[in-house]
Amino acid sequence: MKTERASIKNQFKGLYSEVERILFRLDPMGINFEDNTDEYDPEVDIILPRLKTANTELEVLDIIHEEFCRWFDSELVGNKNNPIYREIAKEVWSAWIKFSRPLA
Repeated sequence: MKTERASIKNQFKGLYSEVERILFRLDPMGINFEDNTDEYDPEVDIILPRLKTANTELEVLDIIHEEFCRWFDSELVGNKNNPIYREIAKEVWSAWIKFSRPLA
């Protein structure tokens, strides 16, 4: 997994740390204990490659919610229309646009 993570970090450069910060700051699963900043790395590892298929913020919302349901209990994750997931999707979409279309 370390080799895969290094490859993903290299491929996505600053976007990796940006999405990691977004998830850690908004902390949808309540696992931010201030010093465990890599807690959402497994989710970032899966979310970033999937962003290539996203064409809208709503598609990013679907991707994020699907991955959280995959990594955590879906009842604990809750509804994708929860404002926290919408904010995550909004911020990740914005970061993705800047990364994938730097001159747009």
